Amino acid sequence: MPIVVKLDDMLHARRMTLTDLADRIGITLANLSILKTGKARAVRFSTLEAICGALQCQPGDLLEYAPSAGAGEATAPTTGRSPVKRRVDTVREEV
Repeated sequence: MPIVVKLDDMLHARRMTLTDLADRIGITLANLSILKTGKARAVRFSTLEAICGALQCQPGDLLEYAPSAGAGEATAPTTGRSPVKRRVDTVREEV
């Protein structure tokens, strides 16, 4: 995924543990851990606001766009499902 979560770096810079942050902002340790490890598929703005408030940082300090190799090519969004294969019939032109 080209979005990198730098929460661990910010916690280290602020000399704070994930447990301390969870207590301060009222979010479960499990949910913060999912975010910290980059396994989260989404983050609410209210959660991002609470984290930034507690760590005195900007959203850009926590999230970074790091394109993968070949990111110059347009790609379709992934849904976790296999692409649908459709049959295309060809019509022969009669001469």
